[in-house]
Amino acid sequence: MARVRATEWNADATKTKYIQESDGKLTVNNQQNLNPLMERNKKLYTLNDGYTNSKDIRSVSNVPPLILQIWTKEYNGTNNWWGLPKDTQKKIMRTKLNSSEFRYFRTAEGSL
Repeated sequence: MARVRATEWNADATKTKYIQESDGKLTVNNQQNLNPLMERNKKLYTLNDGYTNSKDIRSVSNVPPLILQIWTKEYNGTNNWWGLPKDTQKKIMRTKLNSSEFRYFRTAEGSL
């Protein structure tokens, strides 16, 4: 029978549970309520074009680290987003954020 060994809340609003399985293995379960982030992104999307007042920087998305870990796991079987080469990160971001499935991570119109 599985037993929760510890639960912690992290600074990024994720909840981590450490679960001791009956076979001795340890399972790490991460959870995050994405509703506040998605609502904020929707508001930003309709607010303006994403550019700063000086027009030199444009914000186009807000993706929580937990989602980046999931996308990395889909891509190469690990969850270390920051261990991927920059060109691979860009490829994943373009594919995911240009998809209508993940449109609520976008904070501005257009395609990447």
